[in-house]
Order: sequence, then structure tokens, then C-alpha cells
Amino acid sequence: MQDSRQFTPDPTRLPFTAIADAPETDRWWGVLDGASYRVEVPKNWNGMLVMYAHGYGGTGPTVNVSDPPIRAHLIRNGYAWGASSFSKNYYDVRAGIEDTNALALAFQSIAAQNGRTLAAPAKTYIIGTSMGGHIAAAAVDAEAQETANHKVRYHGAVPMCGVLGDTELYNYFGASQIAAQQLAGVPATTWPVSNWAEQAPKVRSALFSTFPSVTTPLGDQYKEIVKQLTGGERPMFNEGFAGSMNATVWGTFGRDGTVNGILNREGYDTTGIVYQFDNDPALTAAEQSFNQAAFRLKADPEANRLRRDGLRWFPKANARISVPVVTIHTLGDVYVPFSMEQIYKRRAMALGTDPWLVQRAIRGVSHCDFTLDEQTAAFDAMARWEQNGVKPEGDEVLDRATVADPHYGCKFSSRSRTPNACPAS
Repeated sequence: MQDSRQFTPDPTRLPFTAIADAPETDRWWGVLDGASYRVEVPKNWNGMLVMYAHGYGGTGPTVNVSDPPIRAHLIRNGYAWGASSFSKNYYDVRAGIEDTNALALAFQSIAAQNGRTLAAPAKTYIIGTSMGGHIAAAAVDAEAQETANHKVRYHGAVPMCGVLGDTELYNYFGASQIAAQQLAGVPATTWPVSNWAEQAPKVRSALFSTFPSVTTPLGDQYKEIVKQLTGGERPMFNEGFAGSMNATVWGTFGRDGTVNGILNREGYDTTGIVYQFDNDPALTAAEQSFNQAAFRLKADPEANRLRRDGLRWFPKANARISVPVVTIHTLGDVYVPFSMEQIYKRRAMALGTDPWLVQRAIRGVSHCDFTLDEQTAAFDAMARWEQNGVKPEGDEVLDRATVADPHYGCKFSSRSRTPNACPAS
């Protein structure tokens, strides 16, 4: 379905102005292979290029480019940057990687077309937020290096609030709906749930007295299930569950497993999901009963197979990495939850690539709820690691007791955070 959709850049939205009180730069914009772009190069360029991948851009027909959140920091430190709108909207990570890579490869020619002769970048990094974090992680993965049509060897990556579990995010969405329906007494028996619009009010009223902020006793159980699906006991979860991102998750309920037409077959799979009512991994009799009764989704093995014409339809973040990767993720995010970090870490450990991975927990409540200094610190940590060989510190993400500690996330969260500041010792 995605191939049949038409998207168009809006040239009127491409021009961008200089940042006040920042070093002088050249700024260029245009359209490349159906994707709009922006490129900025300081006059005192340090020879390094940072590619920025934006987050989900919706489902409209117009594609738009975004500046990196750390734009000012980059140019003040001599970095050039480039950003693509991508040639397609929807959750099209394939287009995101290809179009970002194509722009990186066109960097010198774009400069030349605008009257500036530049050497090839000595280093090229990639950063991204949300879907862009997925793009950044997948772009440095060996699978993308092998299968992308536009091949770029990045020297490091900073995925922020990224979908590092790729298809596992959508498995979580499906599992959340199945759990909600089962608790409310209207369990799913087929997929997709064709009468979800009719069932939704019944399910919500069974679990929430005020959606999504106030739960019923049944809703308390649902809340615990979601907590365990999203990373386990941890600070900021309660605030995140009560916020707007929970409603956004519920907005995915009732859909099929094609990720809005990115896949052409069922892609959701909950066969590996374990529903839990507490932070103890040992299953109680009640948990065993719930899991046995839960309707299970099984992905079609052909839905997201490797392809001969480039990347998969839904590129994977396999953690097949050999360059520095520094991630940051908010603890309260229930839309792209902290469990994405845990899934990615397990993949890296299984492959023996975890020495290339540093992860940082941030005490934010919502999705991509970072301060500017949290983002710049992550980028600087990756850059120092790649350029000087000094591996930065990170957080343990898999140990349940560590993650559940009330002070978890304090180490790398901004001291300016309120009301999410760390508790008194």
C-alpha cells in the first residue's frame, strides 16, 4: 500500500535563517529525489558531518524537513549538518534511511552547486529522535550497510527515544489491546478486532474512571501489565501512564498488523509476550492463567523478510554494530517505552556487540521529553568516544532492582528538571 501513496515536498517551507549570536554558516536547501533537505555548514567547518533523522511525520501528502534539536550546539562546535524530509510519510523507516543516506552522499555536490568547494567529511555521524532514533540505529547496523541502495559508513550514532526494538514496538501495541480487552471481559477472538469502535467505550470504562489518568481496580491490574511490558518497575512510569501518551497508544488499537500499510501482511506477533502483574519474573497461578487465556497474534514470516531490492520494508535494529552508539530514553514514555532499550541491549549482548553501546536513562515523563543539555551531552559523549577512544558512562538497563530504584535515571538527567528531579538522598 505504501508504494501507491503519493507525497510532495513543499519548497516554500525550506528556507531557514541563521541562528543569532552563532558562528557564520552557509545554509542550503532544495529537493533531492523527492525529499526536501536542509544543509548547514559553518565557515569554520571542522570537517565532520552530522545527519539528523526526524521523527514520525504523520500521514499527510506533504513531506517536511526539520532541523536537529541540537542545531546551535553543532554549528558552535564546527559541525556541518544535513536533514531530509524523507520522500514518504507514515512509519517508513526504509525511506528514512535511504533518503538520509542519499543526502549524506550528495553533501559535496550540494556545496559545489552553491559555490563552495568542500572535502569529503572526515567523519559522518547520525542522530535521530523517535522514528528517527530507529533510523539512526538501523543505519549503523550491518544489515543496512549490506542491503541499503545508498550505502553510508557512519562513524557513530545517537538514537534518542528511539524505536530500538523495531517491530517489537507494534507487538507491544497489540499486546496492550489484548490485555485491556481480556481484563474488561470482552477478549479478542480474531485479529484485527473489527468492532473495536463498538468495544472501546466498554473497555475504557471497565479500566478507567477518568481516561487515562484515573484507573478502576481492574485498571490497576492493566496498569501493572503495561508497566511490565514497558520496562518494569521504574521512576516516572506512573506519571507517564496517566498522561497523553497512554491515549496515543490506545489510538493504535483496532488496527491490523500492517503498520498502516508499510507491510502487506500481518506483522504483529505476541507469541513471545509474557503478561505479568508484578515485578517478580516468576509467574503466579493467576498470571499463568491470564497468559494461557490471552489471544495470540502471529506474524506472517513473509511480512518483513529480507529483500533483494534494498532494505526490508521495516528495517531492523539488530544491534549488529561496530561503531559507538549512545542512546537516551525517558523512563515515563509509554508510547515508545523504555523496554526498547532493554530489547536492544539484549540483542547486543547476544551478538557480543554491547561494548559499542552506552545507554542513558532520563527522568522524563513523556515521549522524547528531553532537555537540550541532555541531548547535547549524549552527542558529545558519542563524539569524544569515537574521536578520542574514551568510552562514556551509561546506565544499567536490565537489572530489575537497579531500574526500580527511586534514584534511577538521576545520573544523566538534567539538574534543571522539575518536577522530575531526583528524590533527596
